[in-house]
Amino acid sequence: MATVSTIQSETKIRVTNPATGETLAELPAATAADVQSAILRARFAQPAWNEIGPKSRARVLRRFGEILNRQRSEVAALITSEAGKPEVEALLTELIPALDSAQFCADNVEKFLRPERVKHSNPMMKTKKGYLLREPHGVIGIISPWNYPFSIPTTEVIAALAMGNAVVLKPSELTPLCALRLQVMLRQAGLPEGVLEIVIGNGSAGAALLSSEQPVDKVVFTRSVRTGKQVAQQAAAKLIPVVLELGGKDPMIVLEDADVEVASSAAVWGAFVNAGQTCLSVERCYVHRSILPQFLSACADKTGRLRMGNGSLPDIEVGPMIHERQLAIVARHVDDAVADGARVLAGGRRLTDLGPNFYAPTVITNVDHSMALMRDETFGPVLPIMPFDTEDEAVHLANDSDFGLAASIWTRDRARGEALARRIQAGTVMVNDCITGFAISEAPHGGIKSSGIGRTHGRMGLEEMVRVKYVDSDLLPRMSKVWWYGYSQVFAEQMRGFVDFLFAGRWDKRLKGGIKSAAALRRKKI
Repeated sequence: MATVSTIQSETKIRVTNPATGETLAELPAATAADVQSAILRARFAQPAWNEIGPKSRARVLRRFGEILNRQRSEVAALITSEAGKPEVEALLTELIPALDSAQFCADNVEKFLRPERVKHSNPMMKTKKGYLLREPHGVIGIISPWNYPFSIPTTEVIAALAMGNAVVLKPSELTPLCALRLQVMLRQAGLPEGVLEIVIGNGSAGAALLSSEQPVDKVVFTRSVRTGKQVAQQAAAKLIPVVLELGGKDPMIVLEDADVEVASSAAVWGAFVNAGQTCLSVERCYVHRSILPQFLSACADKTGRLRMGNGSLPDIEVGPMIHERQLAIVARHVDDAVADGARVLAGGRRLTDLGPNFYAPTVITNVDHSMALMRDETFGPVLPIMPFDTEDEAVHLANDSDFGLAASIWTRDRARGEALARRIQAGTVMVNDCITGFAISEAPHGGIKSSGIGRTHGRMGLEEMVRVKYVDSDLLPRMSKVWWYGYSQVFAEQMRGFVDFLFAGRWDKRLKGGIKSAAALRRKKI
């Protein structure tokens, strides 16, 4: 692991288990010079990695998938110890998306990178063959978050590698062990040294990806809006392209014809999976007033029966939050809402008897958009529920947000739900499901407004990992072009007629233009 073994830093990154506070590791923090060295190693290794071709890279990805599948229990346990989530949740939300992504990229890399023919409709250009080439950027810098410390960096790293890039990955300082494990497994699969470098440290290490004398060629960033704006500004100064996934305040709309039993179960899972620390989690729930009492009762009852504790235990459903800082944000949002008239139906308190970072899954109502709980990203186990009376009101409430990552609509009428989805301002809208769009490798992931720019996953995610080059090859290399120098009145007449021939609306004018152009061509002297 080059990042650890070659760094002799006095500053240490302490990695702890959020459920117990136990120290898992102390790792040297990368300096700006260390980050620059990692970029240079990646840049040196990248050409050979690209040169082996998509078929060979696909073989490495398939071997990686086989290794990950064999080691899934150990990796899930590592995720649980480092991020706190139940092991079954680690398998469900981290391992399965990573495995599916490896398979998707391996299956599609050859087809995706084939030259793409560009057909020319203009008759003047029919003697040309045009095609698109997709080429790697070079070195991709990936800055990944702590909430999904394995699936997010893995899906992004795999896409970048498949396209022929090298990667410098900067994981969250709270969860670097998962990134190091990813590096080990990829090398076991045959990834050459230097093609994936890991740099461990705080925000300054991530900033060094862009501030170095020789920075990365593109950055893929997943974290907060505030830091994402800083990354975008820093990248813009050097014209480095970026992909930004900056979180969400995802709405859930429950129409009057929805199955209350199903929708309430979805709301509870969607709000509390990974202790609510999910960019796609249900952070705002809007329920038709006619079914509000039943929905509130069902959510409060199901929430009250959730089993909390250390995620390494087999029957645990909700684990700890990642850190005291994040827990404090959740507590402040809930307490401020209650002070403004909100009513807690379940939870609403810290659970210090379970460990240092536990907050009870919370169902809260009597909320409105004046509250931070309904406007700012809470990123914790809180389900705020608000009524609406009409579809138009529901759409207005859902769109009344600075964020636009994802949303969900719940109805027995799928056509109605799909029609309503067109009116929601979000990168992903799910009808009768939530969150799981992220786990579909073919589906692009990303948002609008303050939720970011660009996409990961699917074909659009692969497009982010390449530069597009257009190649134009003339089929008649010994023929002079009519538009070259030799301008004259006759040539001007020819072009006027030719423009009519191509673009005049009526067929008789087009025919007249063609005749005029041909007549002028006969008179032209080269």
